[in-house]
This record gives sequence, structure tokens and C-alpha cells, in this order.
Amino acid sequence: MKKALLAATVVASTLTVAIVAAPAASASGWDLPWGGRHHGRSAVPFTEATVTAGADGAYTLKWNAKGTKRVEIRANGKVVAKGGARGEALVSGLPSADRQWFDFEPDRGQGLRLADRLIKLDGTSNFRDAGGYRTTNGQWVKMGEIYRSDALNKLTDNDLAKLQRLRVKTIFDLRMESERTKDADRVPAGANYVVADVFAGSGSFQVMPRTPDEAVKAMVDAERAMVSGEGGKKAYTQVFEGMERDRDRSVLFHCTAGKDRTGWANASLLTALGVPSETVMADYLASNDYRKAANDAILSHLPAAQAAVYKPLLDVRPEYLNAGYEEVRAKFGSFDAYLEDGLGIDGRELKQLKKDLLVG
Repeated sequence: MKKALLAATVVASTLTVAIVAAPAASASGWDLPWGGRHHGRSAVPFTEATVTAGADGAYTLKWNAKGTKRVEIRANGKVVAKGGARGEALVSGLPSADRQWFDFEPDRGQGLRLADRLIKLDGTSNFRDAGGYRTTNGQWVKMGEIYRSDALNKLTDNDLAKLQRLRVKTIFDLRMESERTKDADRVPAGANYVVADVFAGSGSFQVMPRTPDEAVKAMVDAERAMVSGEGGKKAYTQVFEGMERDRDRSVLFHCTAGKDRTGWANASLLTALGVPSETVMADYLASNDYRKAANDAILSHLPAAQAAVYKPLLDVRPEYLNAGYEEVRAKFGSFDAYLEDGLGIDGRELKQLKKDLLVG
């Protein structure tokens, strides 16, 4: 193995770090969602950096910092792993915490502060961080600023206390009135709760599909309504303006499953910030993994024919998200035009949002 692929090293006696083979280089993702390419330079040398929490309390850390010779990773102020420009380490033995943060520090350039994307709560299955992604010009979306989630009606008192400690200040509820009435949110004390009903006045999901094909069409049509429907434009305007204006973050937006209305909100945010389209799609499709247990439980209690109709409603699929982007092109011409003409987010506001949410 080349010297550049130095294995991670144990440097704290109370920790256990397992040595794992260095990962293959990841795709750089330079293609912009709307064509064209950007070859700007960034102060952050990392092309890859992730934290993944295991069920056993250990954390898998991966990194690739091109042009560097050494990377150190700290947790709770102590070095827990170090290695060459590219590596992978398994760190265990850390004390329990609401959220375990890791500081990736290269020997040259700007570092990153990262955590596992999933926020573990008793009352949710799809509460996660919107950040931790690299943009097309090499910047990174900050973590701990914007969160996305499924419904909050089952949050426990411990969950609410945890959200307070995570500084959740503003909550946007993207659900319809019937959903909000049936399963009212529980929100942390002092948080600003805002109704931003995406489907207000749209007529979406008023009739239950009868076949799997009808279910897929309903999901595609709903995605288009999120983009060009009056309720969708108003709701996502509220969300974007809330993120841009709120200097005392964190901001949370959610719907019922945290995958469709919430999925478009996050896809729009990441696209606006310059995250590559393939990364945006992967983040969107991750709801299938986070919600697998919940979805399987629902389908297992249904007759086969009914389950076949429900499954497209429970899934997220590329064709759903792509329908949203197709609607953007059809109705606005470009994503920048969608932001400005559809959501009222002008160049100055977008610049401020990028300044607030990007590092590098």
C-alpha cells in the first residue's frame, strides 16, 4: 500500500480504532444539475468525508483529502484517529452524547466538522441532517444547521429535550390540515412553529389510487404540484426565507413520512447550494433505507393486492424527484429562475444563504 494510504492509528488509550482498508476514490461529481461544469478551487481539501454510526456505538470514519499528507480526526477535543491523505477508521469507546461530532483536520487547508447524518429519536425514523455534502466547486454544506424529518407527533419528552439541546429554533410543518389535526406536532419549548402547507388548494391525494400504476402517477403528479402549485410555491418560499433569515439556527422542516414534501424541500436546498445532482438524488433515495422497517411493517399487514398499491406511495423513486426537476424546466426554464420567480429568492438572498451554510 502506498504511503499516501496510511492506516488510521490508535492515539487515545481509552478508545479502540480498528484498521480497515482505505476506500476507493469516489467520483468527484463535477457535473452541474443543469449542464456546464465548474472547476473552482476550495479551501477544503476533502473530496470525501463521512461519519457513520453503528448499532454497537462505534463510528466508521472515511476521508479523502487530496493534496495533503496527514489527516487527524478529533472527538471531544482528543485525537481519535490519524492517517494519510486517504483512510478509514473504526472508533469505539466514546462517551454517550446527543450527537457525536468529529473534527477532520488536514495538515493543509480547512477542516470539516461532521457527525452521522441520522438523529436518533424515539418518536421518528427519518430525522436527519441536511448537511455534510460537497458542492460542485468543492465547498461543503455545514452540518447542525438545517434538519429534515418525518412527523413529530410521537416525540417523547426526552426527544423534545434533545431537540432543545440541538438548538432547533424554527419548525416548518409541510403537512395538510387534516394531517396536522389528526397528528399534531410536539415541538420543543421556545421553538417557532410555522405551518407551510405544500398541498393547500392542490387537490393532491384526495382519491386513493386503485392500481400500482395509478399510485405511481399520483406520486409524480404530486411532485409536479409541489413545484408549480400555488400551495407548493408559497410553502417552499416560507421555508427558504426562514432558512435565509434565521441567524439563530437550527431550522427543521418536515411532513408525515419525511420523504416527499420534505424530500423536495431538501433537494431544492441542496441544488440551490450547488450540490451535484447525483448526490441530491442519493440523499432523496436514502428515505427508502431510513424508513424500511416502518414501511415493511405497514405492507406486512395488508393483503397482497392492496400492498402492491401502497408500495409506490411509501417509496421514494428517481422518477418522482425527476418529475419535480422536469416541472422546474417546463414552468420556469432553469432552477435559478424557479428560485427567483417561483419562490422569490433573488441572487442576494441566495448568496447570503450560501455564505451562511457553506464552508470552504
